[in-house]
Amino acid sequence: MEDALRRCVAEFIGAFTLIFVGAGSIMLSSSAGLVGIALAHGLAIAVMVSAVGHISGGHFNPGITLAFVVTRRMQISLACGYWLFQFGGAVIAALLLKWIFPTTAVDAAKLGVPQLNSQIGQGRGLVLEMIMTFFLVWVVFATAADPRGTFKSIAGLAIGLTITMDIFVGGPLTGAAMNPARAFGPQLVQNAWANGWLWYVGPAVGAVAAGLLYEWFYLRRLGPEPVGPPDTGLDEPRPGQTAADV
Repeated sequence: MEDALRRCVAEFIGAFTLIFVGAGSIMLSSSAGLVGIALAHGLAIAVMVSAVGHISGGHFNPGITLAFVVTRRMQISLACGYWLFQFGGAVIAALLLKWIFPTTAVDAAKLGVPQLNSQIGQGRGLVLEMIMTFFLVWVVFATAADPRGTFKSIAGLAIGLTITMDIFVGGPLTGAAMNPARAFGPQLVQNAWANGWLWYVGPAVGAVAAGLLYEWFYLRRLGPEPVGPPDTGLDEPRPGQTAADV
């Protein structure tokens, strides 16, 4: 129980950081712009995954935790603790943002609540959130769950950059939440629930699809071997090797 609590606290801090920095950047969008918002979210995740990924896995996202449960990589009892602390961190961050920021900034950005662009509608918005979350969870499994991952030691960077890339394409259309906690904290505190189900269903479906696909293809029976030796069909330097070493 003590170890579980320590892991859950790490998840709380990571989720808090994402919402505090991410939603805060949206309320400063006039100066930050899309690039600033994308980098704020990506850097928050990159830093926190690198900092506490060895403690909790660095999920900070109920969708990622769900993918680990569905693929039987996480006990449901621990996952429930993660969900509680992830959502709790999001709510506390949103409350502090509303208290700190000027009312005009809070109201103009609706406290950073994800917004659906009226030009694409709910159906396309749902599919977009599914695809973007698929990218995110695919990278999480490839870098943090797969023991052969070339970039396992810097998984936080790859995960953070995936969030940044997703916001570049989806931010103006759905807010590119990819994370139910990212939506829930500002929604609850600001009491803004328009199209709210999109940021729960979309990330959940995208996360489960990515987790199951990576698990079935690459983790159920570890394979293929990282390219390198001629018997893999692709003779090139292995991870950590230079061409001169071959």
